[in-house]
Amino acid sequence: MTVATDTKPAGERELVLTRLIDAPREKVYRAFTDPELLKQWFAPLPWTITEAELDVRAGGTNRFVMRSPEGELYPNQGVYLEVVPNEKIVVTDAYTEAWKPSEKPFMTAVMTFEDEGGKTRYTARALHWSVEDREVHEKMGFHEGWGQCADQLATLVAKL
Repeated sequence: MTVATDTKPAGERELVLTRLIDAPREKVYRAFTDPELLKQWFAPLPWTITEAELDVRAGGTNRFVMRSPEGELYPNQGVYLEVVPNEKIVVTDAYTEAWKPSEKPFMTAVMTFEDEGGKTRYTARALHWSVEDREVHEKMGFHEGWGQCADQLATLVAKL
């Protein structure tokens, strides 16, 4: 079970989602770093993740493919900028591998996991390159989609 909380963004290029997840942060962190677990929750249903490759370390790459309900595939690539086990993951799509720049960077995601009495305060911050990118992401359904994924994450980690 997750409890939604309102968090105001720090800037005009930022979107924020916060949830209190009824599971220890080690389980929540594991769901972000284990490709088989990530595939089970990281896309808002009926979307799915068909492939996931994660090299979870600063400078490591991540790659996953989202599949739409119509069967269209959407590959995503990025590089981890900071990884603090069970506490924080920072990943960006500004690079596709090592320090190879992507064609169109969109955002950097900062996910934090804070212990609150055996539960986890999960905060996701999407930092966009421009106000326009933030607006596009918001219109794409950031709050609904990332919120649904957070609920799916909570359901998954409750079973671990």
